[in-house]
Amino acid sequence: MDLNLSDEHRMIRDMARDFAQKEIAPIAAHYDETGEFPLPTIRKMGEMGFMGIEVPEEYGGVGMDTLAYALALEEISKADASHGVVMSVCNSLYCYGILRYGTEEQKQTYLRPVASGQVIGAYALTEPQSGSDAANIRVTAIRSPDGSHYVVNGTKSWISSGPVAKYILLFAQADPDAEPRYRGVDAFLVDTEKPGFERGKTEPKLGIRASATCEIHFDNYHCPAEARLGQEGDGFKISMAVLDAGRIGIAAQALGIAEAAYEATVAYAREREAFGQKIGQFQMIQQKLADMKMRIEASRLLIYQAALAKKASKETRSRYTLESCMAKTFASETAMWVTTQAIQIHGGMGYSKELPIERYFRDAKVTEIYEGTSEIQRMVIARLETGLR
Repeated sequence: MDLNLSDEHRMIRDMARDFAQKEIAPIAAHYDETGEFPLPTIRKMGEMGFMGIEVPEEYGGVGMDTLAYALALEEISKADASHGVVMSVCNSLYCYGILRYGTEEQKQTYLRPVASGQVIGAYALTEPQSGSDAANIRVTAIRSPDGSHYVVNGTKSWISSGPVAKYILLFAQADPDAEPRYRGVDAFLVDTEKPGFERGKTEPKLGIRASATCEIHFDNYHCPAEARLGQEGDGFKISMAVLDAGRIGIAAQALGIAEAAYEATVAYAREREAFGQKIGQFQMIQQKLADMKMRIEASRLLIYQAALAKKASKETRSRYTLESCMAKTFASETAMWVTTQAIQIHGGMGYSKELPIERYFRDAKVTEIYEGTSEIQRMVIARLETGLR
């Protein structure tokens, strides 16, 4: 593994860092408190190319690789995880699926506007009864007798960016009689401004509060046949391939959260005094700081490995599920552990909303849950390693 970043990688990392610290960090607490969607800065991120980093320029992106995406997302999430998840959904869960499986017409219609930051995209797999059981899809998409469109009915839940998305990548059961059921799942590109689509209330969340999340409802929504992504019966395969990419984004988000908490804690340990000395001089504090640093750097290496595996997969058409699962699991649990230690070291101030430490803690938790819980990730890793089901 080449650990030396290219000039292009350093450039996009530094550009994201500068924007995040100047434009996002000063407003993060406000949007966390109000729960408002930070549309002004999200639009600026789109204008700067952050919503389509891996998308070729002919489709509105900047044409860089997965490592560039991870580096930029880490810096954005370091300032605010809510901005980070909006960026992650657009890049990994939405754009990647269309770029890999879409037709030329679909790329021009549905990919270009999101990659260029004109509108926001979302990904709809989860349903009220199916979280980790992703194959248990009940939303139906039944093809019309003349084959011109699909009639979609049902409800999806916990849709990140759902309240603000113009386009949504939807997974629905097109063949209810298929055995096993996941073989009947198709993928569709949904325009949320058409009749039959309705958004539910925005969810009040513990963390990433400025990233809008809601249920979405379909009531005889007519989806044109040409808006089906991929071949019939390929929907579940597409959803899993997209999640492989998405987990790298969530790992980078978690790394950014952990780094923000760690850097704030190091600064506090240098300044805070107790019993006549800086608390950073106490061995117990030093041990915590050392462990925080080691876990952060180990997470970084796993993320880089996953990013390079995804890049290589474009040529080999192989999966990089193992690498993305390991990166996501380790980085998310690192974020939760590091932010917990950060609060402990800060003491009462860590528990106060006067400092961002408690926000980092709240934001970190969801990285262990969405796009595959840590428990599911471990199951996937073990199955891949043993070959047993």
